[in-house]
Formats: sequence, C-alpha cells, structure tokens
Amino acid sequence: MDVNQIDWATWQPTELANLCFVQRDGQVLLIRKKRGLGAGKINGPGGRIEKGETAEASAIREVQEEIGVTPTGLHHVGELHFHFLDGYKLRVAVFAADNCEGELRETDEATPCWVQESEIPYHEMWQDDPHWLPLLLGRSCFRGYFTFDVEKLLSFRIDHERPHPMPGR
Repeated sequence: MDVNQIDWATWQPTELANLCFVQRDGQVLLIRKKRGLGAGKINGPGGRIEKGETAEASAIREVQEEIGVTPTGLHHVGELHFHFLDGYKLRVAVFAADNCEGELRETDEATPCWVQESEIPYHEMWQDDPHWLPLLLGRSCFRGYFTFDVEKLLSFRIDHERPHPMPGR
C-alpha cells in the first residue's frame, strides 16, 4: 500500500504512543528493546500513552520506567503515523530532550546506551528511522507517514519545517 493512497485527514490510530530522544554532548540516548513491538531493535525509549495521560507526561513516565532516568528540557518535535497492512495503526508523538537526571539502568524492557550522533546504528533500527531521526537531531519539526508490511517499510512521506533553536543547546 502506498502512503499517498491513505486519507490521513480521516485516518484514526489504533493506539497512541511516544518516543523520547535525549541529546547531550553530541550523543543520543538509545535503547535496545527487549519485548513488545520492535523487540530486539534499537530505538529511543517510549511506549503507549495511557488513557487520560498527555503525550509529554507519558514520554517522561516511559523513559523513567524503561531506563531509570528523567528527561529534562523536553520539546515536542514530531509526529509519526504508521499504517500496517494487518490493520494496526499507530500515531507516535516524538520528543527531544536536552538532558536527563538520575542513574541509567537496564530493565526487563530495555538496555540503554549513549551513541555518538554520527554513529547511530540505523541498520539495527526500524526502516523508517533513517528518514526522520536526522531531522530530530538537526532540530527540525516533522510529520512522518509510513506504511509497513510487518517490519518491511513499503512507502513513506515526511513533511518538515526549518530547524529551530532548542534552549540550552
């Protein structure tokens, strides 16, 4: 299915989720997921938005639960829309954070690791990540639309705005 065949104005997600990428000193905090959607892949920490929870509060909670730190200087930078051929539809609020507080720890959900922004292991990530993660790292706002057949990216479109300054950077 081609991304341009979907009426995104009326499209409704099955679930809402978030991702949060902490950046500092030319590095980004990533995780290797141990379970759930994307298990075994590298990604940013994040997860489902619970009923009655804001996307930002959910991003903070998910980072705390998955790797034990609290992101600080959070900025909403993007939104991702995923349409899977099996009918699953996911909308993800994407956040960038200027730093984090606390002690990084591995949990039963994820193993955290700091990675140089120039050495991000895209080959171990979802196939959509190389198309929008550089925009986040470059401080651009974006909306991404993707169609997948299980883990295979079929088509995509990304709309983005010019880079914006992030406080403290």
